[in-house]
Amino acid sequence: MKKRRLGKSGLEVSAIGMGCMGFSHGYGAVPSEGESIRLMRKAYDEYGCTLFDTAEVYATYANEELVGKALKPIRDNVILTTKFMPVFLPGQEIPEGKLSRKGLRNALESSLKRLQTEYIDLYYEHRVPEDSDPAEVAFWMGELIQEGKIRAWGQSEPTAEQIRIAHAVTPLAAVQNEYSLMQRRPEKEVLATCQELGIGFEAYSPMGGGFLSGKYDKDTKFTGDDVRRVITRYRRENMEANQPLLALLWAYAAEKRATPAQLALAWLLHKKDFIVPIPGMRKDERLAENFGAADVALLPEELAEIDKALGKIAIHGDRKDSDIVKLGTVQSVILE
Repeated sequence: MKKRRLGKSGLEVSAIGMGCMGFSHGYGAVPSEGESIRLMRKAYDEYGCTLFDTAEVYATYANEELVGKALKPIRDNVILTTKFMPVFLPGQEIPEGKLSRKGLRNALESSLKRLQTEYIDLYYEHRVPEDSDPAEVAFWMGELIQEGKIRAWGQSEPTAEQIRIAHAVTPLAAVQNEYSLMQRRPEKEVLATCQELGIGFEAYSPMGGGFLSGKYDKDTKFTGDDVRRVITRYRRENMEANQPLLALLWAYAAEKRATPAQLALAWLLHKKDFIVPIPGMRKDERLAENFGAADVALLPEELAEIDKALGKIAIHGDRKDSDIVKLGTVQSVILE
């Protein structure tokens, strides 16, 4: 597996990481605990994946516990990232508030126990509330770095301004935002800011929740706590309206003798050399497919052709926190 560095932090990771949320919730039926653990270890043993991402909010602590069990035998050989949500989760209530020095420390200590580790390689603020002070959080994160409890820190879904404010206090190792052929919002300001400041970028939902794999259509039914029940890009009419994007993917994937999923990941890898996509994968064939994307080469002119074609395609629907919280299984700072 090819390697990439997350900004100036010194953290070296596999070019493609593993998003672990889906092992516990969010995308329909989940594998058994044993199967999930097997797949995470296989990602490392057979494909060289060294970046594993989780969060305290995923299945309300359960995903961290699962990831901790899976990675315990290889803990010192991988980069472990987790995230604290700046709203209270069950059992976290304190007068100072969650977004306080004490609230942050309490959340971190609990994550350390669940993950069975003495330190977190990269600790994210899961969302950055508009009415919060990024500099204050950055200062607290700096204290945790000095104490050795975390090696580096980052923000998830910040604005360019929030990145600059925080980075000036305690340099960010990475930003984790949604980024894919379907969601190109980071291209407006955030990616340029990361490049200027030497900050890495983790792309979550790099395949649009699976849409870019080409494995779903307008007749697909999503049930239970599957977030695609409430994500508007998965409405029947939007699934149909977004077919031109899939057609584009299929065309270029065929030229590269790759799958649409591999082309979608390869596109991200070629956009910037500091981007690391973290797709979810819960089957052996998905591991082979996704990690294989690191070997799909795109020439600069091919990337330019794809981007030009993308500029002519309208994307219907979106993925918003305010929609996802309607499931009642995820708490978040609601961002539009």
